[in-house]
Amino acid sequence: MIKDARTIEFGLGLCTWSLEVQSVKLRTCASWLRKIPPYWYPYSTYAKERWIGREILEVVSTEFRDRSMEYYRYALDSGVTTLNRRIAKPDTIVQDGDLMENVVHRHEPPVTSTPVEIIHEDQERQFIVVNKPGSIPVHASGRYYRNTLVEILMSDFGYEKVYTVNRLDRLTSGLMILPTSADRARSLTKEFMDGKVQKEYVARCKGEFPVEEIVCDEPLLTVDRQMGLNIVHPEGKHAKTVFTRIRYDPETDSSVVRCKPLTGRSHQIRVHLQYLGHPIANDPVYSEKRIWGVGLGKGGVDLVPSEERSAPAPPEHLKSLVGLDGSPESLSKDEEAGSSKPKLLPRETGQDIGMGSPVPLSSEAVGIITRLRNMKDEAEDWGRWRDVVFRAKAPLRPPHWELKPPPPKNKKRKGQSEFVDESMNTFRSGSASTATIESSPIPLSDTAEPVAQLPETPAESASVPVEEAVAQLSITEAVDRAREIAPQVAVPLVEAGQHYCPECYLPLHPDPKPEKLYIFLHALKYTTSLGAYETNMPEWSEPGWDWDRS
Repeated sequence: MIKDARTIEFGLGLCTWSLEVQSVKLRTCASWLRKIPPYWYPYSTYAKERWIGREILEVVSTEFRDRSMEYYRYALDSGVTTLNRRIAKPDTIVQDGDLMENVVHRHEPPVTSTPVEIIHEDQERQFIVVNKPGSIPVHASGRYYRNTLVEILMSDFGYEKVYTVNRLDRLTSGLMILPTSADRARSLTKEFMDGKVQKEYVARCKGEFPVEEIVCDEPLLTVDRQMGLNIVHPEGKHAKTVFTRIRYDPETDSSVVRCKPLTGRSHQIRVHLQYLGHPIANDPVYSEKRIWGVGLGKGGVDLVPSEERSAPAPPEHLKSLVGLDGSPESLSKDEEAGSSKPKLLPRETGQDIGMGSPVPLSSEAVGIITRLRNMKDEAEDWGRWRDVVFRAKAPLRPPHWELKPPPPKNKKRKGQSEFVDESMNTFRSGSASTATIESSPIPLSDTAEPVAQLPETPAESASVPVEEAVAQLSITEAVDRAREIAPQVAVPLVEAGQHYCPECYLPLHPDPKPEKLYIFLHALKYTTSLGAYETNMPEWSEPGWDWDRS
């Protein structure tokens, strides 16, 4: 159906294509997955306090784990990652006020194609209530930007701006209240901060949960930012959750439980249920024996500090490849023969585990983080150990890319950098790239911000109405036009059976299984000064529900 003169939507088999006539954009939904073609994207951030005084290669290789050590050095050498808009040597020391910028070819992980549901919209009081599917992050962070709730609401539903005043985990589904004005966001944020919002969740956990009401008030602490791992720890923040059993299903040895968090800590319900010995039944982090052992973290972990660490090692089936070509996770192999003992960075020795923890870690906690990282690598087909970017002959840069002098210190403004040409993702050499930079990007996270914006399109800047500037098309004409100008997705490179992106040489990851896109945790009901809002119970809470537990 043609919605307006600039947007065409039509279905082809299992895929849905959304096409903007002025600025080509492709979105594909294959079966249960919503996919975004890869695209070049600029990040910008000023030095964090924890970075000051450290070498830039050490900083980027410990803050990020998506690529190999070789990649991060290569990114510095080729100028993809810059400091104060100059190519920086890997051993450059980060100073207070330094501007770090990075251009990446962003490969967003796919999310569920289950649509976001608008439960309620109040234009007068300026807020909406939505039901978020599991697997979709709330806001941009890490590798996610367009496949986020905020971006979907703006791009697919047409909201000019939505504000997030609380957050659901990416794997958690359920109700969220999002203001559409800054004033409403401020007032609702205060309600959450003052503890005046009543929240109710439902979960399916392992084992037979007690019949009586259970209150867990153990403090929680984040001990690994990269993995987002939280544990019960006396140095953590106060947290309190009230649990009530709804039913027990003996066929699956699992219980459906009502959860009322009285505080709002990260992973609060998940960690409290784990501590009680009843982790969420399909939680890939807190309910995995390969990470926690047979006890699954019941009663917490050992807290006695330990300095023991071990260097990361490749999986057995890749040891021969690493032995032949050298480990992409080690830089010491490139030291000249006869030189002094090479300096090893924390990630090469395993000392990066615990660097971001506010407390010393025990041997048990270090082992948990190590196994969690290995499981993430395994889920991504050990891509870091297959990284071959250092073998590339050409610079790892987007088209039409150039460095420009940094702005004067008194002119620094977030989101206003100009070091990336705006045509990185637009038409070139007679063909389209895989995507375009959005004209109004949102902040990515507390450590990364967008640094480039596209100019207004002709349809936006022209004085004539859009419907007069572009002629209406019939369905047949729309299909033919889309086939002509749809982005041309490059064919992946293949080496030893592994597929690589032809533009950035990223080892491509396999698609996730549908049952891995969510966990059995759902935000059911919120009660605020704006009213009480509730979703239906999720299907996995029904009596006798079974699932793939392989």
